[in-house]
Amino acid sequence: MIYFHWIVGGILALAWFSRIVDAAFGMSKVADVSRPEWNRKPATKNGDPQVSIIVPARNESADIEAGLIRLLSLDYDNYEVVAVNDRSTDDTGAIMDRVAASPAAHNRLKVVHVKQLPPRWLGKTHAMWSASQQATGEWLLFTDADVMFKPDTLRRAISYAEAEPADHVVLFPQMIMKTPGERMMIAFFQTLFMFGHRPWKVADPKTKDHIGVGAFNMVRRKAYEAVGTYERLRMEVLDDMKLGKVIKQAGFAQRNVFGEDLITIHWAKGALGIVNNLTKNFFAVLSFQWWRAVLSCFGLAFLNLVPFIGTIFVHGWSRLPYAIALLSMLLIYAGMSQRSSIPAYYFVLHPVSTTLFSYTVLYSMIATYRQGGVIWRGTLYPLEELKKGLV
Repeated sequence: MIYFHWIVGGILALAWFSRIVDAAFGMSKVADVSRPEWNRKPATKNGDPQVSIIVPARNESADIEAGLIRLLSLDYDNYEVVAVNDRSTDDTGAIMDRVAASPAAHNRLKVVHVKQLPPRWLGKTHAMWSASQQATGEWLLFTDADVMFKPDTLRRAISYAEAEPADHVVLFPQMIMKTPGERMMIAFFQTLFMFGHRPWKVADPKTKDHIGVGAFNMVRRKAYEAVGTYERLRMEVLDDMKLGKVIKQAGFAQRNVFGEDLITIHWAKGALGIVNNLTKNFFAVLSFQWWRAVLSCFGLAFLNLVPFIGTIFVHGWSRLPYAIALLSMLLIYAGMSQRSSIPAYYFVLHPVSTTLFSYTVLYSMIATYRQGGVIWRGTLYPLEELKKGLV
């Protein structure tokens, strides 16, 4: 039994400790465009490159007006906003039209109304593809209706992108968290994300690490068109990450950056709100394969729960590797607390969030099979079509 604990604990200690060491050396390489050195205009020969900001929205009447007004107040000269009303049943379209007709729009805002969804398209990917067809910018910035921009966000991001130079830039949003449940779940999600997608490796063309975030996916038009536009991702639930994947695979320069509160978003209300938001995504992450969902739950439990169990219940020196894994996990929380409002002591809730995420994986699988597909913003997308559209 002693050897068993040394082997199991050693695997966990190596997994967590290697990741914290990798992150300690790697995260410093990820730029922060909120820093003073990026408070400047882009250094380009032909003036500021034109940017088209694309905002898909379906039933977003609560946030769309504030979001558009923020976008129309950016301190960047050469940009347009293309907002897409994707078959909304509330006042989203009317609000868009009202903002476009207001003096605040400065003739920058185009509104596209989608009345009907063509076959074999997801609503969001079709909305973004439709907007890109009408956009005129050298850069395309895909964002969400509930993301709030500060005035200098675009100017800083373009300055960084042109200085690198980069073909695809992802700006991490600052998450607005109002309840302990939200902090607990987002802390776990960030830990899991860092384990699976190493942000410090994204810029390395020799690695497969890639990135994409729906809140801020900014891509050069030439790269966007070279990878097949959103038409290639027409049935991808994980459209943001898959856009990053095909861009990286095509050999274009990809970067992800921090930005403090340059963009902010309140992702969901409460822990269960986050569970509901992830229900449509998790089975798609696992390519809609049941055995991957089951194995993922076992993997989540082993990686995230066993260090706690071993440290508490194993006796003697056999406890040491479990304790190293647990300490490494705590250090990851401490590191994340430097860039978010989540205190490091939320680490003690890690077993609870692990259980909820495992539940979400299984619930996502069961719900998808029960519904015969994914229900997203009131539209059912058949499972067979989703499988065929996987990239």
